[in-house]
Amino acid sequence: MKMHNPSHPGGFIRRTYIDPFEGVSERMVAKALGVSPSTFGRLLNGGSISAEMALRLSKTLGRSPGSWLAMQAQYDLWTAQKENKTRLKDVKKFTFPKVA
Repeated sequence: MKMHNPSHPGGFIRRTYIDPFEGVSERMVAKALGVSPSTFGRLLNGGSISAEMALRLSKTLGRSPGSWLAMQAQYDLWTAQKENKTRLKDVKKFTFPKVA
């Protein structure tokens, strides 16, 4: 299923786990994740989630590590499709010869 403008994981984290809760800061969540506030800040501002970060997010915030990586992959794919539309015009499907 093609997704329209999927949420970046950082935006999702901010909207779901930080903004709704008075007294919860980015610094507090970074500490719980075991990463520096600047590392967590980069993620919230559009940085990519690594497999290790997905494990940390899963343990700290919930959801499966795979769901964090899938959210990142959906966002990355949507962004790439949007940015590369014209560059992909000349890409053709390759037909492999039949094997005897």
